[in-house]
Amino acid sequence: MDTLKKYIRSVPDFPKTGINFYDITTLMMDPKGFKLALDQMERFVKSKNPDKLICIESRGFIFGAALCDRLNIGFIPARKPGKLPAKTISEEYELEYGTDKLEIHIDSVKPGDRIVVVDDLLATGGTMFAVCKLVEKLGGSVEGISCVIDLEFLPWRDKLQAYDVNYLISYDSE
Repeated sequence: MDTLKKYIRSVPDFPKTGINFYDITTLMMDPKGFKLALDQMERFVKSKNPDKLICIESRGFIFGAALCDRLNIGFIPARKPGKLPAKTISEEYELEYGTDKLEIHIDSVKPGDRIVVVDDLLATGGTMFAVCKLVEKLGGSVEGISCVIDLEFLPWRDKLQAYDVNYLISYDSE
């Protein structure tokens, strides 16, 4: 799927010096590029026969909502603490300097639910792993993970080796 790379803008030194940011807003602005990405993600997600998608705040919402509409399945938002109105379950994960948390509604995943997790990018895998743990705590099964971009030079593979991970394009250096 390297043809998708032409739709991704590379922004050097963002958010700080030495980081090369892969900006998907240019992909989403182009109807052909966005459709191509969604078509590829849809093939993988559909093959997992999920009951629902858990989509990670905020860019994962964009891809996940479109996929849920296409597949006529439920959308579950994974958000930072304090953003969801009903009772939640949370999972802490490590950042480069410190920790953060993600939450989902406690009634969003039922025992036996087949779940695919959707986000825009895989980097260290901490956020994604936290969401997978939330699904499993509630009795669901993570059938797959789908992202647009893989940063292959970052260590997500160790954390997510137990899951079927799909990504559309990969970058091998910063």
